[in-house]
Amino acid sequence: MQIEHFHYDNKIVRNFGIATMIFGVVGMLVGVTVAFQLVFPQLNFGIPYTSFGRLRPLHTNAIIFAFVGNAIFMGIYHSLQRLCKARMFSDLLSQIHFWGWQAIIAAAAITLPLGMTTSKEYAELEWPIDIAITLVWVVFGINMLGTILKRRERHIYVAIWFYIATWVTVAMLHIVNSFEMPVNFFKSYSAYAGVQDALVQWWYGHNAVAFFLTTPFLGLMYYYLPKLSNRPVYSYKLSILHFWTLIFIYIWAGPHHLLYSSLPDWVQSLGVVFSIMLIAPSWGGGINGLLTLRGAWDKVREDTRLKFMVVAITAYLMATFEGPLLSLKNVNAIAHFTDWIVAHVHVGGLGWNGFMVFAMLYYLVPKMWQTEVYSKKLMNFHFWIGTLGILFYAIPMYWAGFTAGLMWKDFNPDGTLQYPNFLESVTKMIPFYALRGIGGTMYLLGTLVMIYNLWMTARQGSFLANEAASAPALETNTTVAGHHHWHKIFERKPLLLTAVSLVVVAIGGMIQIIPMLTVDENIPTIASVKPYTALELEGRDLYIREGCVSCHTQLVRPFRSETERYGEFSKSGEYIYDHPFLWGSKRTGPDLQRVGKKYPDSWHYHHMRDPESMSPGSIMPKYEWLLENPLSFTLTKDKLATLRKLGVPYTEEEIANAETSMKEQAKVIVDNLQKQGVKIDPDKEIVAMIAYLQRLGTDIKNKEEVTMK
Repeated sequence: MQIEHFHYDNKIVRNFGIATMIFGVVGMLVGVTVAFQLVFPQLNFGIPYTSFGRLRPLHTNAIIFAFVGNAIFMGIYHSLQRLCKARMFSDLLSQIHFWGWQAIIAAAAITLPLGMTTSKEYAELEWPIDIAITLVWVVFGINMLGTILKRRERHIYVAIWFYIATWVTVAMLHIVNSFEMPVNFFKSYSAYAGVQDALVQWWYGHNAVAFFLTTPFLGLMYYYLPKLSNRPVYSYKLSILHFWTLIFIYIWAGPHHLLYSSLPDWVQSLGVVFSIMLIAPSWGGGINGLLTLRGAWDKVREDTRLKFMVVAITAYLMATFEGPLLSLKNVNAIAHFTDWIVAHVHVGGLGWNGFMVFAMLYYLVPKMWQTEVYSKKLMNFHFWIGTLGILFYAIPMYWAGFTAGLMWKDFNPDGTLQYPNFLESVTKMIPFYALRGIGGTMYLLGTLVMIYNLWMTARQGSFLANEAASAPALETNTTVAGHHHWHKIFERKPLLLTAVSLVVVAIGGMIQIIPMLTVDENIPTIASVKPYTALELEGRDLYIREGCVSCHTQLVRPFRSETERYGEFSKSGEYIYDHPFLWGSKRTGPDLQRVGKKYPDSWHYHHMRDPESMSPGSIMPKYEWLLENPLSFTLTKDKLATLRKLGVPYTEEEIANAETSMKEQAKVIVDNLQKQGVKIDPDKEIVAMIAYLQRLGTDIKNKEEVTMK
């Protein structure tokens, strides 16, 4: 038997680990800032780049793709080499992957505060960055699959199954959801419109959580939990069942984000059914993890890293029970658009992802620096302050969600809304938001303590950049005696496993999405619905730029409580010219689908200038720069022409006369404002914003004229 000698590459693991810690602090710091902005609106600082609407997507992208993303690559690059008994396929590709990913993060950190966004949740980055993500992801895939193909270990361990499924599915999700038509280098429009765009986005959004925040971490759990506990995985058969059922079922569940929306009922029902089914494989994986610790609970009490793991898996079990619960229509009717969803997401993010990352870092840094953790007391402090931070974050948000959901639906005995003014529910949330901010600060403090602890650990050790290893060469033509399980076929043929994984995850998406793109009956048209005028389109783009969709929805659900408050419920045909859709996922402010013509132009002017002047107690930021910034006309024709290519019926004449029509409509608004005591130049951004807001919901006649509050 020939023994081969080689070296594991620890430098790439170290680099991704350092990036994980840096961006973890950045992402959490931005998160704490936006949390306290909802308590103290003055923390928006009156400038566009630090307003809530622009920082909120920066926070989500920094946590998901910078903090968690770098941690995924750190764990995969470390574990894959050891599972395959081989150095990574290419050191050059490893470096291209690392620096390419950091460049993408830097681009996001620059463009999002500048307001360059598609507005699509977890996919806000503009088209050039989307292309860069695709290229870097391909580099990662080549490097990973190349390593698996040159492995010295015949068996492909369960962790690697999840790594492969992650790679193929994220590639599919990203490419399909990122179809967009560029206007210029910094601006594009989604190729999909309205209901179609909503379905594709939440097929992507739900499964970005599934295949970026879940499947890779399950793979990492299957590697690092046995390593830390020195115990084998509880059940090999359960891991097989867990893997295939999870990746097949998960992809169908996206429509549960769009219950009671304008999405066709058959798609909503599919989402609900598969969401309920999802409990079984999700809990199968979590239980497989916890039962791996059977007989090792004394070690859990002694080893803080295992405590992080146990809390992480417990948070995973909680979140994956709650997800299907929230997909039940009667629960969703109360929880959706409230802070209950925020709590749900952060139990997974802070508990499952964050604590798993911390356990990995506490394992890897001492190992690579050939020493012991600098301070076990500080590590234990981090565990407890982090756990308390999660509780201080999640419990107030659950309470806030229950409170708001019930307040929105409460009626007086005479049949009128008990809380007709939406702001009443907002002001009730402020103490909960303050507690949430405190919880986030505690969690951030724990992370800073960890970084100090690991820094001191590295200082007292010596970094081993190239770790010597040896293993027998893989003999490809030998057979193994004994019983052959059917799954061995996949465990020895990585390309087959990759191809079959892609087929399994593609089925659900095709069955849900293709009919929505090809069957017109799914989206009945409404004759009175017309495209936005040039000025209204510019106002809509300003609405997108400022991140207004982070706090406001444009979707009236068919509940009496909503039709009484907002007006006629939303129809799918109203959104056929919306590239992208702006249904939103959270109501920190009221729904705006029927806000058009509810207030005079001057109300919107003053509300954007100083929200409290119109709504005392409002926590909305001031948008004073809209009153000062000149409205650019340079891209308007190109925008109309681009949307025409996507099927919006703008005529050649409308495109050619865009600037003239904008000025004419702006003059009408400025004249109205002057009559109402406001003087403003017609070429200011606020005029376009008013034009857009006054258009919303006016294409169809409301059953009742209801005053927005």
